[in-house]
Amino acid sequence: MPVFTFRKEERLKSKKLISLLFSKGRSLTVYPLKIVYLKNEDARNDESILFSCTVPKKSFKKAVTRNLLKRRIREAYRLEKNHIIDEFELAANEQYAIMLIFIGKEVVDYAPIQKAMRKTLHKFFTRITDQST
Repeated sequence: MPVFTFRKEERLKSKKLISLLFSKGRSLTVYPLKIVYLKNEDARNDESILFSCTVPKKSFKKAVTRNLLKRRIREAYRLEKNHIIDEFELAANEQYAIMLIFIGKEVVDYAPIQKAMRKTLHKFFTRITDQST
């Protein structure tokens, strides 16, 4: 039975890794989400995916609105990651850092974010499994 958690160890917090992610990472987009990902070569963590999300201040001036969208994105990730990870088997020694960016211009409900999250993660995992084979 899958456990739907998003633990502290799964969070992408390293400034060095985040800057590497934006300088050398690859991306794909499923509106209203954009994912930037990078294979982490010097993995120090047992987690296979380090995750973070962001909502641009340029699009949403109020912190309350940005935080609402980030909560919805994190919740969609927490619920969807197990379904996708079970579908695609990651090698035990591979670790990826991913950053989800909300690129929409208006606040959306949870349902479109969850649908986009499912599609985004599916595209991400198909891309990395195609690259590894």
